[in-house]
Amino acid sequence: MKMRTLLLGAAAAFAMAPAAMAERGSDGEVRIIYWQAPSIMNPFLSGGTKDVQASSLVIEPLARFDETGKMVPWLVEDIPTVDNGGVSEDLKSVTWTIRDDVKWSDGSQFTSADVKFTAEYCMNPDMGCAQRTKFEGVESVEAPDPQTVVVNFAKPTPVPYLPFVGAESPIIQKAQFEDCTGAKAPECTEENFHPVGTGPFVVTDFRPNDVIQMEANQHYRDPDKPAFATVTFKGGGDAAAAGRAVMETGEYDYAWNLQLAPDVIKQMEEAGKGVAISGFGTLVERIMVNNTNPDPSLPDGERAVVRPHPVLKDKAVRKALSMAIDRPLLVEIGYGQAGKVTCNLVPAPEAFNSDTFDCSTQDIEGAKALLEEAGWVDSDGDGVREKDGLELSFTYQTSTNAVRQDFQALIKQWWGEIGVETELRNIDASVFFGGDPGSPDTFQKFYADLEMYANLFPGTDPQAYLGNYLCDKAPTPESQWQGENVSRFCDEEYDALHAKLTETAGIEKRAEIAKQLNDMLIEAGTLIPLVHRGRLSAKSNTLGGVVLNTWDSELWNAADWYRKDM
Repeated sequence: MKMRTLLLGAAAAFAMAPAAMAERGSDGEVRIIYWQAPSIMNPFLSGGTKDVQASSLVIEPLARFDETGKMVPWLVEDIPTVDNGGVSEDLKSVTWTIRDDVKWSDGSQFTSADVKFTAEYCMNPDMGCAQRTKFEGVESVEAPDPQTVVVNFAKPTPVPYLPFVGAESPIIQKAQFEDCTGAKAPECTEENFHPVGTGPFVVTDFRPNDVIQMEANQHYRDPDKPAFATVTFKGGGDAAAAGRAVMETGEYDYAWNLQLAPDVIKQMEEAGKGVAISGFGTLVERIMVNNTNPDPSLPDGERAVVRPHPVLKDKAVRKALSMAIDRPLLVEIGYGQAGKVTCNLVPAPEAFNSDTFDCSTQDIEGAKALLEEAGWVDSDGDGVREKDGLELSFTYQTSTNAVRQDFQALIKQWWGEIGVETELRNIDASVFFGGDPGSPDTFQKFYADLEMYANLFPGTDPQAYLGNYLCDKAPTPESQWQGENVSRFCDEEYDALHAKLTETAGIEKRAEIAKQLNDMLIEAGTLIPLVHRGRLSAKSNTLGGVVLNTWDSELWNAADWYRKDM
């Protein structure tokens, strides 16, 4: 398959085939490789995509998004709306009706009590839940009977589908986790590594940052699924090795997130063992700009939560860093047709994509002039600008990956041209995106001046995603370093406008506010968007049933995967 055909869309290129399995487990083993190795099987304790996706094979939400972005019922009878009576007329409650055939993998019945517990688990102020934004505005969750869940909001909520929808908000079992709440949550190793679930597979062995072994859930609600008896989920290595393992050697069946140059992908496909699959969603590669002072001479906690950054607090510096970047070249060398220039945090759906900024043209001379005007000059001729005894000298970190290291090298060069000195640092992806509160190298702690990564939001509404930049969503020691506001951006006007979004109905009005929120973040320079990335993965030619989903977990329909005859 040529790269130009990759973006035709997963639904068209890899439409779900009729299930070919005769009985559960009849197709043996399926082998999955993620070069960013999962470190935990509990997405409430990690914001890392690799942890969310691995756990999605085991624990599930009430509803999720299909490959078109449409919300579909998963563990419930239907999607509640005002028309069917599931959403109250005053928009202050939503009622979910649980299917009666859902059991936990230990054979016990899945009930509304588990859903209620999950909400209380994440909303516990002593925990630092990584997905706390999903429960913004929730006043209470009731379980009036085993099949009914009522979510009550403090005020009218036009989009009441954040709790329990999508891979980032699954249900965990009350019986397993009820002694693991609050500050104790990260200490429950057995529970966090081996969650009881309702999904198609069960963890039998978990080795953090290495490999996960799973087997078919014998209590899964469809008696003929999953087709595979076991899963080997390998983590670590790099994107190139993962791509080769599927498309060249055939050792693995599925490889995720192949951040590889287009010519590399094409060469791998020519081996004939597998093909690349891709589709655009909301994934944005960006540089986060630290709003606090990561000086290692400061006490550990204060490095991320107290003092403003002595240099990056200057808006001219932040803007100049962005102006110096040649985004079209980054797209060309890093992603080809699987990438687009973006100036926004929210590039999709199209209704939410702001057209306020144009960052598509590199402007080295403009960046120099901006710094000069702001008083940053190279007075001693060493090539580094300074002002008031401070130099434009930064540490720029990211995860270890060939494309990201190429980006780092180019960006360092461009920044050097405008008088900025850059120290590059790359960290093993399993550590960088891990949730270990004791590690100094996680992206949440952000012990650097600048850091680069990508993430996205599930579904087609960015309310929760934009809520990640609220003042109280910054990771802190008190939150066990969980929280998605890693740049520690804080603006009362932003918080107030986001509150307005939570109360606003209608796609046009919501899109208008969302664009304003996006623009506030970009104008403030709290992040520097680089590339709107297509989700690029690879599947074996013998693996059937795969439907690439850019709006939810990429493994969302693994229960439907099967082995094809060739």
